[in-house]
Amino acid sequence: MKITLKDGSYKEYPQAMRIYDIALDISEGLARAACAGEVDGEVKDLRTVIEGDCQLNILTANDPAGLKVVRHTTSHILAEAVKRLFPDAKVTIGPAIEEGFYYDFDAEPFSREDLDRLEAEMKKIIKEGHKIERFTLPREEAIQFMKEKGEPYKVELIQDLPEDAEISFYDQGGFVDLCAGPHLMSTKNIKAYKLISSSMAYWRGDSNKAQLQRIYGTAFAKKEELEAYLEHLEDIKKRDHNKLGREMELFTTVDVIGQGLPLLLPKGTKMVMKLQRWIEDLEDKEWGYVRTKTPLMAKSDLYKMSGHWDHYKDGMFVLGDEEKDKEVFALRPMTCPFQYYCYKNTQHSYRDLPIRYGETSTLFRNEDSGEMHGLTRVRQFTISEGHLIVRPDQMVEEFKGCIALAKYVMSTLGLLEDITWHLSKWDPENPKKYIGEAEVWNETEEHIRNILTELELPFVEDVGEAAFYGPKVDINARNVYGKEDTMITIQWDALLAEQFDMYYIDQNGDKVRPGIIHRTSLGCYERTLAWLIEKYAGKFPTWLCPEQVRVLPISEKHEEYAEEIRKELAANDIDVTVDNRSEKIGFKIREARLDRVPYMLVVGAQEAEDKTVSVRSRFAGDEGVKPLQEFIDQICREIRTKEIRKEEAAQ
Repeated sequence: MKITLKDGSYKEYPQAMRIYDIALDISEGLARAACAGEVDGEVKDLRTVIEGDCQLNILTANDPAGLKVVRHTTSHILAEAVKRLFPDAKVTIGPAIEEGFYYDFDAEPFSREDLDRLEAEMKKIIKEGHKIERFTLPREEAIQFMKEKGEPYKVELIQDLPEDAEISFYDQGGFVDLCAGPHLMSTKNIKAYKLISSSMAYWRGDSNKAQLQRIYGTAFAKKEELEAYLEHLEDIKKRDHNKLGREMELFTTVDVIGQGLPLLLPKGTKMVMKLQRWIEDLEDKEWGYVRTKTPLMAKSDLYKMSGHWDHYKDGMFVLGDEEKDKEVFALRPMTCPFQYYCYKNTQHSYRDLPIRYGETSTLFRNEDSGEMHGLTRVRQFTISEGHLIVRPDQMVEEFKGCIALAKYVMSTLGLLEDITWHLSKWDPENPKKYIGEAEVWNETEEHIRNILTELELPFVEDVGEAAFYGPKVDINARNVYGKEDTMITIQWDALLAEQFDMYYIDQNGDKVRPGIIHRTSLGCYERTLAWLIEKYAGKFPTWLCPEQVRVLPISEKHEEYAEEIRKELAANDIDVTVDNRSEKIGFKIREARLDRVPYMLVVGAQEAEDKTVSVRSRFAGDEGVKPLQEFIDQICREIRTKEIRKEEAAQ
């Protein structure tokens, strides 16, 4: 057989060969570094026997697929360590993930001390250097094998496999785990690993099933790579909005108020107010939107008409019982049907369209308790919601306009480089999840696909992520932990106008159904605030800062001039405070730096006499002495243009 290698060279063998043995034939060094093989583009275990001509690429930990094998093997070593130290624990699954691996156990919660003990036990297992052997069993024997080991979760996994499935196991010196592989050849090949954290998880992600304990870890080929990653994690912890936002007194949560119901404190509230005023002015003055203000709840009749009652009721807060109460209400999870009735209040001509309704909407969604985190996923939130009622011939251009607005908003916030574009489609294999016919779905998805292609926006297509009434563009971003959240949504709706009997009068006097675009320009204000905290590590662009200037009088003698400055800055809509504490000026400067204030104005006798200010900034350190009016002009221009100044000097 002829084996073509990655560089185009080839090897010929008269008999079948394991991938590992082919790697060994090429070089001992390659065999030592080998993690898996890529056979005709498919990743295979090193133990796989090749019996015919193929293209073969030996994967090492320098390849993403090879590193994944390292991490998967490390998860099995963790499982063995847990069984050694906590023999009553039941093992479930332990996959490799983007940043490392995890393994779920039915066990008592693990402390940091437990993780440290497990790391030490893993070191022993690795040092023992057991060969990792693969074997298979028939289905019934596999079930009996795991029953005898007292592993009910593994039994369930096997029972869910097809009758004809090949059921494989890996044995590492006596510890055997159900696994499809691939794995390294020996435990001694693990060089650098770390257990990061533990948390609660549900069996198979279902909150109605058993609560498990998940241990997260990571592994690399080299210790230097692991150390660099751990440094990265430390930076992440500093940027985590759930930690930093509380330290900066932007928001808090209180148990007696409830999970997913954050309190925005004065500083956080000021930031959201600035964002909201900007978005509302932007939409109304530059993009032709008109404002509505609609109720926070409605009767169930409205949601039955829209389809939310049938398709989204579990995600809603329902007030009342349909079997007992004459009227049942629900807090709104969206604004669209309310704005439809604003449209229906007046008969419209084709000349009136498009009509662009905008509303700063407070919404309520009954999120699962395990999903909520800080400000990114909450039960009450506010979004820059909008619905465009348009003629069919206007849909494409208006949809492009919504994308342009979203891009402008992200660019202004300095977030454009961090987003990814997704075409979220229906799942034709599960049509009961949606309303409308396949023809309509395919047509509207093709419209969006063509728009994204024409605008040269790189996008991926996600099956099953559409709303129940239409496909959409989701603009996503990753948080500091790598989890992707949807920030902005733009949705093509060709169905709900029929549900609500919406129409306009065309040039022939006939009633015609309009198209509807559901969209946000900024998205959820709470989630955006979380994103901004993590993006800037709390060092926000000046225009967004809740405190833009802090005046620092050198002594009590200069407080009168400091107050004059405060009044002058406040008159120019600059958020300013004065630090009148009886502290040394060096201490005041350090405090202002820690509070991430963009500008500090130090004033003493000379500044008071000359009507100047000594400017220190978060961006360039000491910017020198300037006339007060010059500084005001400078900062007002920076705020007006929403400039994002770069850090120019170590602070």
